[in-house]
Parts: sequence; C-alpha cells; structure tokens
Amino acid sequence: MGKKGIGRRVHTREFKVEAVSLALKREKPVSQVAKDLGLNESVLRKWMHESQGAGSGVQVFPGHGRPRDAELTRLRKENKALKDANEILKKAAVIFAQGEPQ
Repeated sequence: MGKKGIGRRVHTREFKVEAVSLALKREKPVSQVAKDLGLNESVLRKWMHESQGAGSGVQVFPGHGRPRDAELTRLRKENKALKDANEILKKAAVIFAQGEPQ
C-alpha cells in the first residue's frame, strides 16, 4: 500500500532551529532526537549541515529564503526596467503629440 494522500510536512524555521539545537547538545544520539521529533534522521542531519554556515553570515536553512530572495530580486529588476521603458514611451508620446498639427 502506498502513501496516497499523505503530503510532505512543512516545518517552520523555528522548529528546524530548535531540532538542530537539540541534536547539537549531544545529550541523545541524533537518531533518537529525530525519532522523538517524528523526523527521518537524514532530514535532521541535512538541517544540521545547512545550519553550519550560519556563523559566517549565511542564512540558516537557505532553502527557505534564497530561491524566493533571488526571485524577488529578479522581479524587482524587471519591474524597474519596465517602469523605465514606460516612462520613455510616455515622453515619446508627448513629443509626438506636440509635433502633430491641429
């Protein structure tokens, strides 16, 4: 029997930070911490690996920020380019309208 109807669980950044914190305390093995939290051990280890770059100014759990941030940056640049093009077209329309005989 398959897992039909069961979707992927989405965990908040806060949950991930707390889970990693528990695992790093080393009071219990990572496998036990993962089991206690209802996680697959590989997921918790992935989060631990992702959090290692946090001290160097890298966002913890980049999967939750970077793609959206990159998309937002791209869209802002595109929006600016479109606004600039729109202003040029408005100015051109005014120039052409003034040049027409009435």
